[in-house]
Amino acid sequence: MRLAVLIPVYNERDLIARAVQRLDHTPPPTLPDGTPLERRLIIVDDGSTDGTRDALESLRGRADVIIHHHPRNAGKGAAIRTALKAALDDGADLVLVHDADLEYDPRDHPALLAPILDDRADAVIGSRFLGSTHRVLYFWHAVANRFITLLSNVFTNLNLTDIECCLKAFSRPVAERLVLRENRFGVEPEIVARLARMRLVETHTPRRVRVFEVAVSYAGRTYADGKKIRWTDGLSALRCILRYNILP
Repeated sequence: MRLAVLIPVYNERDLIARAVQRLDHTPPPTLPDGTPLERRLIIVDDGSTDGTRDALESLRGRADVIIHHHPRNAGKGAAIRTALKAALDDGADLVLVHDADLEYDPRDHPALLAPILDDRADAVIGSRFLGSTHRVLYFWHAVANRFITLLSNVFTNLNLTDIECCLKAFSRPVAERLVLRENRFGVEPEIVARLARMRLVETHTPRRVRVFEVAVSYAGRTYADGKKIRWTDGLSALRCILRYNILP
């Protein structure tokens, strides 16, 4: 069974090699019988201007790495779309989104995938607020995140704690039906809205997507470290919650 790890990257010249190294040093998740998953890394350089593209060239010859470049910066959502298509074209059975900024730990991947591999879930969303270790940072970021998550829950009727978490995993049937429009950080609430409305067909009987949430660790960056999200992205998240939960 093949796992595709989608890695959107923008201006992370100094971190992308370390991010890949972390993955290389972390054994791939396994099936319930202990068989390791065949892991592929799908890296999309979203128009970086800091030398990230050159840094990726050292990985190009690897059989387990697929690299795509955007000619200009289009946003995280656009990078995820490109990576998702590449993963499906490559025959991925499972898809996992993992940022390149070292804020998330690949050692959490097995826990993220376990509910799908055990056939208890079709999609799994990580949460930084369920008790795992995390770096303590900005109070108002946490307040805004909880408000955005609460508003999303009102519309989706899900009971999530962290819709903005960037660790998300999907089965192939979900990934194939996940048609995304948002180009930037608004892709996170868009994904949740689409999961809440998605139906899968099993033996000709449509059913809702089974969504799980698991605790993940988080080592958040400061703005001095290179954190990119801004207050305007919070406004965009509110817009996306309304748009993708109300409009078809």
